Amino acid sequence: VFTAEVEEALRAGSPVVALESTIISHGMPYPQNVETAREVEAILRERGVTPATIGILEGNVHIGMGPEQLEALARLGLACKKVSRRDLAAVVAAKENGATTVSSTMLLANAAGISLFVTGGIGGVHRGAEESWDTSADLTELGRTPVCVVCAGAKSILDLPKTLEFLETQGVPVAGYHTDDFPAFFTPRSGLPVSCRLDGPDAVAALLDAQQRLGLSQGVVLGVPVPEALAAEAAGVEEATRKAVAECEAQGVKGNHVTPFLLKRINELTGGESLRANIALVKNNVAVGAEVALALAALRQKRAEGVAAVVSAAAEAVSKL
Repeated sequence: VFTAEVEEALRAGSPVVALESTIISHGMPYPQNVETAREVEAILRERGVTPATIGILEGNVHIGMGPEQLEALARLGLACKKVSRRDLAAVVAAKENGATTVSSTMLLANAAGISLFVTGGIGGVHRGAEESWDTSADLTELGRTPVCVVCAGAKSILDLPKTLEFLETQGVPVAGYHTDDFPAFFTPRSGLPVSCRLDGPDAVAALLDAQQRLGLSQGVVLGVPVPEALAAEAAGVEEATRKAVAECEAQGVKGNHVTPFLLKRINELTGGESLRANIALVKNNVAVGAEVALALAALRQKRAEGVAAVVSAAAEAVSKL
């Protein structure tokens, strides 16, 4: 189900950015979640970009959500199923409510013809994965779905070297936005190199356009470093994160229960500061995503006009024969 706003933008070739819904249902409590969702969508609209929040309500996949759908999803909160690629068919078949993760949002965005998606951070290879095999489905999705994910990298609690190795094996370009360093969420620099550096939205658009013209089927990670001021403010969040991870492991929390546990515990340990920092980080990523979407739409429009001119000239030449 497309909103009229998204459908019209796609038909016109106007810039559209996909947004996930797990950050709404599982990322923060009500009413902050719906307020943040509205604010994030407003950032895009103010810049001339159409937001397409993706989620599942009563078995219907929504590409873009109106105010009522956003409110419903936000009120459902943790009662809404967290849906990865694996879970999509089951949730739709059972006519359940589902919040899309990075992997399922990428899949559905690509099916809808949306090539750009903004989130907070991607999942990765967990520490100790050589024994647990705990690796996020985000990484395999990036290896097979041609969508650019604008994010603040991956959280420092993950095994970042293995995460980048996995992405390399999948053939996924990991680009740094104005940086040579892979960002680690609230840490602007992880000390690990990106595969390429892109200095501005036009450079990102050129890469994405080249990927499409070459017929490459993998996605792209665009790592946006968190602003230095926010990184300094969030230093306590990193320490709380490490403590929450230790508690999570000690209590034996597993699978898709890990992220909700960590977010709740980190918010408690920081007195709500982690939630404020998370929101600021996402908004920064969204602002970058809007710039890239505008640049990509302009590039594709220019290319389409060039093709049209060539076709027109050829038709005129044929008519004179």
